[in-house]
Amino acid sequence: MVTVSHDHPGHSFSDGILDNPRVLNRPGEYEIASLLAIGIRSFHDNEGGSLRGKNTIFIIEAEELSICHLGDLGSHLTSSQVEEIGKVDILMIPVGGGSTINASEASVIVRQIEPKIVLPMHYKTSLFQDTLEPVESFLKEMGVTDSAPKLKLSVNKNTLPLITQIVVLEVQTMK
Repeated sequence: MVTVSHDHPGHSFSDGILDNPRVLNRPGEYEIASLLAIGIRSFHDNEGGSLRGKNTIFIIEAEELSICHLGDLGSHLTSSQVEEIGKVDILMIPVGGGSTINASEASVIVRQIEPKIVLPMHYKTSLFQDTLEPVESFLKEMGVTDSAPKLKLSVNKNTLPLITQIVVLEVQTMK
């Protein structure tokens, strides 16, 4: 399964993935093998999609965990979207601004959803400078002082933290 939040040539090259995966690129409910995926309509901007179009949020339920990937979310979440998203164990959220929400907006959404683990994404790194803010802006908004990047994250329903934990993953180069 491959999820595509919106069709953008910079990061949605699903044709490059081997073995002919099922590509999910629109809202709906999907059951693939033992995975349940739900796509929820949102926007890539704060103008109802008139500037950058639509975005699909994906919630994936697997092995008794709920993982929410907000894609290139560029707007606040409505109360009905938060309700539709439901209980989230792991939240993947853009934090760098630019064409998506910024650190301040991301911190509001984290507090709305109240996940157990937050994986910040879409921010300035040594490999991708562009006009994005660094992850440290988000960490400061969230009051996080210890943010050493981790090489990997292993989690199951029994090892979830009791309170929200921010996990920064180490930037890896493609080989």
